Amino acid sequence: MKQVRIGGQAVLEGIMMRGPKSYSLAVRKPDGEIAVEVTPYQSFSERKKLNKIPVVRGVINFIESLCIGIKTLMNSSDYFADEEEQDKDTAKEKQNSTEVKEEKKEKEANEEKETKVEKEAKAEKEEGKGYLIWTLLFSLTFAIGLFVLLPSFLAGLLQKATGIQWVANLTEGILRLLIFLVYVWAISKVEDIRRTFMYHGAEHKTINCLEAGDDLTPENVLSHTRFHKRCGTSFVFIVMIISILVFMFVHTEVMWIRLLSRLLLIPVIAGLSYEVLQYAGRHENACSRIMSAPGLWVQRLTTKEPDASMAEVAIRAVEEVIDVQEYLECVRNHSFEK
Repeated sequence: MKQVRIGGQAVLEGIMMRGPKSYSLAVRKPDGEIAVEVTPYQSFSERKKLNKIPVVRGVINFIESLCIGIKTLMNSSDYFADEEEQDKDTAKEKQNSTEVKEEKKEKEANEEKETKVEKEAKAEKEEGKGYLIWTLLFSLTFAIGLFVLLPSFLAGLLQKATGIQWVANLTEGILRLLIFLVYVWAISKVEDIRRTFMYHGAEHKTINCLEAGDDLTPENVLSHTRFHKRCGTSFVFIVMIISILVFMFVHTEVMWIRLLSRLLLIPVIAGLSYEVLQYAGRHENACSRIMSAPGLWVQRLTTKEPDASMAEVAIRAVEEVIDVQEYLECVRNHSFEK
């Protein structure tokens, strides 16, 4: 088989894994069962032969990863909405079991009541999904404002005060890095986010276990490091470094043009950052280690040590998108197709 690069993402009480022809979503439901969804998928860049064009493929991959990530995050939340609905149905059944249904009129009344409860539950589920969509939109807007526009605005004020372009651009980059680090550190203290970061660690450990050629068992997975060079955290950090270099060449004293240029250059910076991340992930030399070091350090904040149950979820997710045994044999025998 050909060597492929498995990637993933932590979601609500679960993990999404993306393989060469599909992506899977594995979620640990409140009752302890692992629910799995598999969606056939082929990258747009591969279908249109754009995967060989540097930077362009990075932009496409960034957009696709964002769309798949949001979709799987919403799907993972459905399992917990369904669980709440089931709890309501169970409580309703217990209540009905104590009632005597001898008369037809009373039976019809109960059926009507059940129909009403089902409609209310469905409405609550749709309302919850709508709330999640608005929350995600707000989060994306907030992220762009906090990490892109705010540092640029503050740096623009500094430029007006000093008249020195390169100082303002360098300050903008440093502010962006500081805001990002403080933000990640702050949210890591939230219990729900901390559990998501634990699943993030399980995702990395499972991929590292697979790429090392070890059998995918919870014990083997947990023995591997929770850090990985192709992580999205590393990508975000590289984006910030690349943005400093790119914006050093963008000179303007008009504030609205400055802010607009930051937004318009996001795809370009994402594409360049993708190429750097891929190089660092595929090579093992001094240059790749220097490129990877900052992102690996930040992963100490965005990943936490998982438990065995989380490792089981990650394993299930990987098993759905790749032939694990064949892949392991190729790793051990160094027999991947060229």
